[in-house]
Amino acid sequence: MEQVLSTGRPVQITVTDGYDLKGFKGDTPVTFIRAEFNQVVLGDSAKVTVSPEGTAKYNFMSSFEYNPEGGITLDDLAHKPVFLTMTEVLPKEKKQKDEKTSILGQAVVDLLPLLEGESSFETMVPLHPVPGSPLELVRSSVKQCSLEVKVFVAEPLLTTAQILGGNLLKVTLEAAYSVPESFIPVGPMQNYMVGMQVPSVGEKDSPILFKNGTLKLGGEREPVPRPKKWPIANILAPGANNIPDAFIIGGPYEEEEGELNHPEADDESQLSFHGVAYVNMVPLLYPGVKRIRGAFHVYPYLDSTVYEKTKCLFSLFRDTGHHLIQNNKIGGINSPLSKPVVSKNLKEEKTVKEKDMEGRLRPGDLQAPSIKSQSSDTPLEVEPSLSHNPEGQQYVEAGTYIVLEIQLDRALVPKRMPEELARRVKEMIPPRPPLTRRTGGAQKAVTDYHMQIKNISRAILDEYHRMFGKQVAKLGSDMDSETMEEQKCLLNYELNCSGKYFAFKEQLKHAVVKIVREKYLKTTSFESQEELQTFISELYVFLVDQMHVALNQTMPDDTQGAVSTIYTSSEQLRLFAFEAEVNENFEMAAVYYEERLVREPQNLEHWLDYGAFCLLTEDNIKAQECFRKALSLNQNHIQSLLLCGVLAVLMENYEQAEIFFEDATCLEPTNVVAWTLLGLYYEIQNNDIRMEMAFHEAFKQLQARMLQAQVMKQRITGIVEYVEEGGKAEESSLGPWGITNGSSATAMKVEAPAGPGAPSSILDDFLEESSKLQSDSREHILPTQSQDPTVTQKPSNIPLKEIPVKKETSKCQDSSTFLHPSPHGVSQTPATIFMETIRFLMKVNAVQYVHRVLAHELLCPQGGPSCEYYLVLAQTHLLKKDFAKAEEYLQHAAQMDYLNPNVWGVKGHLYFLSGNHAEAKACYERTISFVVDASEMHFIFLRLGHIYLQEKEYEKAKKTYLQACKRSPTCLTWLGLGISCYRLEELTEAEDALSEANALNNYNAEVWAYLALVSLKAGRQLEAEQAYKYTMKLKLKDKALLAEIHMVQETVGFGNPSF
Repeated sequence: MEQVLSTGRPVQITVTDGYDLKGFKGDTPVTFIRAEFNQVVLGDSAKVTVSPEGTAKYNFMSSFEYNPEGGITLDDLAHKPVFLTMTEVLPKEKKQKDEKTSILGQAVVDLLPLLEGESSFETMVPLHPVPGSPLELVRSSVKQCSLEVKVFVAEPLLTTAQILGGNLLKVTLEAAYSVPESFIPVGPMQNYMVGMQVPSVGEKDSPILFKNGTLKLGGEREPVPRPKKWPIANILAPGANNIPDAFIIGGPYEEEEGELNHPEADDESQLSFHGVAYVNMVPLLYPGVKRIRGAFHVYPYLDSTVYEKTKCLFSLFRDTGHHLIQNNKIGGINSPLSKPVVSKNLKEEKTVKEKDMEGRLRPGDLQAPSIKSQSSDTPLEVEPSLSHNPEGQQYVEAGTYIVLEIQLDRALVPKRMPEELARRVKEMIPPRPPLTRRTGGAQKAVTDYHMQIKNISRAILDEYHRMFGKQVAKLGSDMDSETMEEQKCLLNYELNCSGKYFAFKEQLKHAVVKIVREKYLKTTSFESQEELQTFISELYVFLVDQMHVALNQTMPDDTQGAVSTIYTSSEQLRLFAFEAEVNENFEMAAVYYEERLVREPQNLEHWLDYGAFCLLTEDNIKAQECFRKALSLNQNHIQSLLLCGVLAVLMENYEQAEIFFEDATCLEPTNVVAWTLLGLYYEIQNNDIRMEMAFHEAFKQLQARMLQAQVMKQRITGIVEYVEEGGKAEESSLGPWGITNGSSATAMKVEAPAGPGAPSSILDDFLEESSKLQSDSREHILPTQSQDPTVTQKPSNIPLKEIPVKKETSKCQDSSTFLHPSPHGVSQTPATIFMETIRFLMKVNAVQYVHRVLAHELLCPQGGPSCEYYLVLAQTHLLKKDFAKAEEYLQHAAQMDYLNPNVWGVKGHLYFLSGNHAEAKACYERTISFVVDASEMHFIFLRLGHIYLQEKEYEKAKKTYLQACKRSPTCLTWLGLGISCYRLEELTEAEDALSEANALNNYNAEVWAYLALVSLKAGRQLEAEQAYKYTMKLKLKDKALLAEIHMVQETVGFGNPSF
């Protein structure tokens, strides 16, 4: 915090009154107040007699001088309170020369408000009794003995600018756990201390000492919440140790920040039990982070290791140990209850701020995210063994760790507010206004006109049946035209005489007026009679035509057969588009995607699908337009934000990319992919600290999701383990990179439903309703290894493969594994944050971005080369038609997981595309033989059926295509089934299947070709000629099939109109 460059300023402390007081000798004792600050006595008050009501007026003022240039500084005001000790003056006994005194209690005044800009404040501070004081009896009652205190300075110690430009660092050492057994005292209780050096730029490091540590035996729990204590030794009253309104609240161990490394052996130590813990404070440089808390392992203090990690040669305890011990013996100035401590039994620990963290990862280590280490320019000698510090080595053997909290008043790096990010997104992509819903309009006016015509026609028919119903029933079909004309005249006469004709006109008038206004937009008078007549003629023609439309709808022509149409849903169109996309028929795929957009232009999922298709065809500009269109429809849609960010990176619009990614993390802070993509962006920008922050946050969210899944699983199985604070977590539990050898990994296995029995007729299967398609659907904390004494991990019996040592690691040291059930039923290995991001990018065809993420997956521990990693690599090379590389990676994938159906499915695609149909057939058959389906069974069935047709195995082809039709019917599945049935000479079934294919896509020339063949074989000349006409019109490319049609036409003697 910036200090005030001025001369000393007096700080006045005034004790005005005391309440609910009591002494050793009676209810009206004589007392006085002694004020102390920074181990200096400020003065004693006058002796005041307490009233029978327990009150006393002291009006005692004392002061000290604040002088940052060489005396009491801001740091002293921040962590040192004013002690007010109340002492009772006992009555003199006979022959007693000197007065005897007895301490009643002690009060504590926190001066922190002076650092917050206050120039004066009043407070009521409790008077904490010393052991044996009569005030203890008062404290046990409802009343609380207290002192009223006023603090005053002439002017604020800090200006507004200094307060805004400064910061307040709060460090809380909660406890040390799993201390060595030798800590258990055999004699008197010991005083345990921890020291910490806070580095300052251009200034001497500031030491912080945590004193008065007490040893608790194993199994003794620490209460939560519990008050924080002053780091000051030999406070007289036990209650005065507590900092007012400051508590340790604890928290879940998985949300902590910490680092537990295994250090190398190093220098000797001259102090008993000299240990060191390394605290990575880089997270305080993350945007918006004000607090870090976590568990940190204690290692033996070895000079060379400390210097290597901190570039610090100063040992807080070794160089000032004698001074510390003397202070512990002396305690506060004039404190009557100072106790000496045996120096040789002093047990010390030391916490060091880590400036540059080691980036290397050794076997079995789990590291929190860190930045690159800076190499030392000073050569180090060969390190001696740990036997030179045997007492410090006991920390490692016992697994000792401390729980530490560091907190700031305000974040060092401000974080952009969600409102600002939302505003920036709106500036780049204005939200699309929703379409206004009109209650009127031309279409509604015409519809209302139709409705009135239908109502009037029903009323006229009712009148006709009332007048001539019996006559019509008697004559029947023998009624001549003269009789009908006579009935017409009589009906008109009745309607006019009864007034019904006029009522019908009035009923229709309102509908006609709406048509004039809504459809013809005529709302003003006509300028000439000629214009009026022209308009009336046009209107009359339109009304008569619409009248006939309405009457035909009411009384349809019985002789006209109903035309059946098959409606294709949006999900079906997506499947058709994806099918054309995989078959590299990009023109047809674009047609299907665009049809979805025409149907539902307000559906952002359609825009995202079309954008992903454009990414596949490397049309980045159009893809960007699609993703931004989707975002304009819903500016809170996470996937749209992420894809806009990905496209911005690909097109090097980095400022916009940061806005998109950061907005996504604000809208959905638990989204793993959003945090990972933000980290990858920061890596491109060479911002290591923020990259580390984003990757760590992604890991934390993935870990939390996995733990939640484990809890849900335990609740289902009834094995819920309750854990308590104070236990020791296993080191081989869940680490920053995922599941280690200490926790079990469980994969999901989804059994495929048993298929129905063989149908008695293929036609029955055609008539079955096809199943619907499933749409594929802050405060900062670091992970620790043994994170908190609250959770004990249960070891697993499942061995996991040990990751070998890597000389280089990814810049990010943060990922995790997560049991991620596959949407297609394939059991998958636990995923890192990078593999989960890869799945997202592969789904949207962002292949250009995938290779960067794959590099992180390869380098991160617990990730590395897995079956899924090689499978993704193979798929990316398959898209490039690099068959050799794809085959190489698939071989690696098969070696790692031989029973993975996805591996065999992709291998089948590889051989199919490279023309090796024999190998493709073997791979496809193996894939469909697995109990668990591969992710893309639709194309496996299609291509396997195609191979069967080529090899003339028509029965197998028929069964394969039939399965495909039941799972996901498309034009190609029905076409394959129709071809199979035709080759088996099952013409009826073939025609039914081809008709289904034609209904789904009537622009497929091959479907028309086989319909022509079926019609020729069935002897239907007209249908054969029509099918052949469309076959030629759509330009059938299969010359052999066209030659077969000509041959059959010559055989039957018809079918080609050009003969």
